[in-house]
Amino acid sequence: MRLLDDRATRLFAALAAFFCANAVLAEFIGVKIFALEGTLGIAPLHWNLFGQGGTLDFTAGTVVWPIVFIMTDTVNEYFGKRGVRMVSWLAAGLVAYGFLFAYVAIRLAPAGWWVGAARHQGVPDYQAAYAAVFGQGMWIMVGSLVAFLIGQLIDIHVFHQIRRRTGERHAWLRATGSTAVSQLVDSFVVLYIAFVIGPQHWPTSQFLAVGTLNYAYKMLAAIALIPLLYLARAGIHRYLGIDRAAQLRAQAASA
Repeated sequence: MRLLDDRATRLFAALAAFFCANAVLAEFIGVKIFALEGTLGIAPLHWNLFGQGGTLDFTAGTVVWPIVFIMTDTVNEYFGKRGVRMVSWLAAGLVAYGFLFAYVAIRLAPAGWWVGAARHQGVPDYQAAYAAVFGQGMWIMVGSLVAFLIGQLIDIHVFHQIRRRTGERHAWLRATGSTAVSQLVDSFVVLYIAFVIGPQHWPTSQFLAVGTLNYAYKMLAAIALIPLLYLARAGIHRYLGIDRAAQLRAQAASA
């Protein structure tokens, strides 16, 4: 049998591609901050934590990250630690590659006519807008990549610790439990590097308040997407067949 004729190989390639695409997408759309209340069409919900207050404003990347959590747990379930490590390092490399060429693109001399091409759309300087959107600060980039890799490594470890105790039962528990621990670290590491160590020097109260709010949002999203995890499992079992899926899961658990 040729390698690419094996359904498990094709499944891993598809999961890896979708995982990486979502990770890169989350980083690049994350420059936008959106109002959750306004998006849902409800009145602003004012929060107060650690002496800080505000409304429910999040980076647009948080819309995509829950999908990355589901993909992490799915790869973990069928391809084990090695599979998740591989796609995590690949995704981090692609994000870094994307940022590198965004940096290069920003510094290419713009065509004179292009700078004002979107003036009728309310964008007087296309080059400045392009640089603002794609030129995320170095501290944010570094913080995001470091937090992503640390979070993924923690997720792998916790996922398999829970799996050893529950066997093949309670897929939702190992998925949600690993996300709960990994995103607790991820949510605070990225903010600490980007905004505490970084040039903005957030006070501890702001760091704790924003980190707690982001973590709560991610966890609620992860819980809401549990049905999607089971839907993905059902689709994989149908694609691979029950026996082949069971074989992959057994190999993943023992690796």
